Amino acid sequence: MPFDITSPMNDRIKWLIRLRERRHRDRDCVFLVEGERLYGRALLAGLVPVATFVADPGTETTGETITVDPSVLDRVSYRSRSEGLVAVFPMLDTQLSGIEAGEDPMILILENIEKPGNLGAMARTASVAGASALIAVGSVDVHNPNAVRASTGAVFDIPIAVTGWEALTPWLAARGVEVIVASVQGHEPLWETDLTGPVAIVIGAEDRGHSEEAEQRSDRLVAIPQADGNVDSLNASVAAAVLLFEAVRQRSGR
Repeated sequence: MPFDITSPMNDRIKWLIRLRERRHRDRDCVFLVEGERLYGRALLAGLVPVATFVADPGTETTGETITVDPSVLDRVSYRSRSEGLVAVFPMLDTQLSGIEAGEDPMILILENIEKPGNLGAMARTASVAGASALIAVGSVDVHNPNAVRASTGAVFDIPIAVTGWEALTPWLAARGVEVIVASVQGHEPLWETDLTGPVAIVIGAEDRGHSEEAEQRSDRLVAIPQADGNVDSLNASVAAAVLLFEAVRQRSGR
């Protein structure tokens, strides 16, 4: 069976390559999903692909499916070689108005997280910890292919919003959510902090930490106790895991 696409100069291949860049994803309101595993998780979450490009005609897909010569599909991949499937999906609904906080929510707020791998890892951790939502503030790209991959599909399941502090602060206040900022300058040790009520845990940028605005809008600054040493702080994704699972531990009554 001949492939539908055999040339890297094909317009649809050029389109897929452009979608590696955020400005093109934002313009077309779509993002990429690579590999059958992530594709299956996207489908299970109810997402409907715009189109699916496969190297193996026997691959199980849904909707419009285009077969592509494997060497050509490799050029589309964010990595050196594709996993045999690249799909285009409509962007996730990331409006704050679409988030249902529920009772006693535990929310993870990521401020200016620029490394896609860290973003994806934190989305994965938030999902495993049972967080109510992940809210991104500032220059955060939740549709970056590396973020999607690092999340192992968690971005399809956990409610996600992208917003700014001006809209987020009153939204949290209306739901009685306490804003807790993780900070090396925090005066309150994490282990002494009550995380059993409605809380939003703020993790700042990898290199700069949280912003002054985040601190001003916080209810408490919390520190993760650390041994003396020359390391400035924990990796952002590790700090998020420590904070979230301390909240889980407290909420379980252990």
